[in-house]
Amino acid sequence: MEKSLQRIFIGVGFFVTTVIVAVIGYVAAGWALMDAIYMVVITIFGVGYGEVKPLESNSLKVFTILVIIAGVLSVTYIISGVVQSVAAGEIRQALSLKRMSETIANLKEHVIVCGYGRIGQLLCQQLQNDGLSFIVVDADPQRVSLGQEKGYLMHLGNATDEASLEAVGVHRARALATVLPDDAANVFITLTARELNSNITILARGELPSTEKKLRLAGADHVVLPATISAGRMANLLINPAAEDFLAQGEGRNTLNQLLSEIDIQLSELPVESQSSLVGATIQDIETQGHGTFIIVALRRQSGEILIHPTQDTFLASGDALILMGHQGDLPSMIKRQLVKPELRYRGARVR
Repeated sequence: MEKSLQRIFIGVGFFVTTVIVAVIGYVAAGWALMDAIYMVVITIFGVGYGEVKPLESNSLKVFTILVIIAGVLSVTYIISGVVQSVAAGEIRQALSLKRMSETIANLKEHVIVCGYGRIGQLLCQQLQNDGLSFIVVDADPQRVSLGQEKGYLMHLGNATDEASLEAVGVHRARALATVLPDDAANVFITLTARELNSNITILARGELPSTEKKLRLAGADHVVLPATISAGRMANLLINPAAEDFLAQGEGRNTLNQLLSEIDIQLSELPVESQSSLVGATIQDIETQGHGTFIIVALRRQSGEILIHPTQDTFLASGDALILMGHQGDLPSMIKRQLVKPELRYRGARVR
């Protein structure tokens, strides 16, 4: 692109120089200024109306020949620069589309964001900050261009269309977030995505509280109601303003985990995999092996059920996940040392 623009600028400069020199030459030969300009124009562009005055001297004929050659070359140079610029842009766009198609084809365990409106943009920014791979589906070309300017993977298409979801790898995705402002569209997208991938985690936005039930019936794992959340926040600001100000103070403290990190505390998720020695262990076994370095906040069953403060005799099963709270430095190392190879009880019997 820079070379083609440079060629255009050089051609324009050469053309302007040719015109100025040609006008000066004809004026020096005794022609009037207007006659000289007219002569230059019809000579360079080959209009063919005939000379303003007869070219009697050989030197003036040679000068006119040089003006024709210089004018034609400069115009040709400008045109070639323009053509090169257009061709380069089209080639670059084609290569960009090819690279994007290859990138999308290689995506695995990614997040699909349906809708790049106000909430979609905020979601993408957070996903990028967290280093997660994602792709956005939107039917508005302007919003797609806006996302591409930010370096996001964008797909122009209707997320309610099964072909669009397949094009962005819904079969290989780990999660899908449908955040369109249209509840009906979000329900339809949820139904389609659940049909295409039964294992995908679906997060859906709902405008009306009554939509939550429909979204969950359609297959959504989590439903977010922005209006309800905003109303609750406003109510808390009225009832507990000091507490809300404390939770919200400072940039980056808008989430609980970020706030806890300020005091070196973090929330971590410990998945119970099928081959893990944690299968069959109890909450008491886990806490005993932890030696008081963490607190078990909750247990999420494979079915999606959340148990807050599970009892000591609660058994763990494959697919469950423990939500732990502990010191930032201790928790990761503790998980590796204590929970990967502990001696645990399996329904009353000790196993290694």
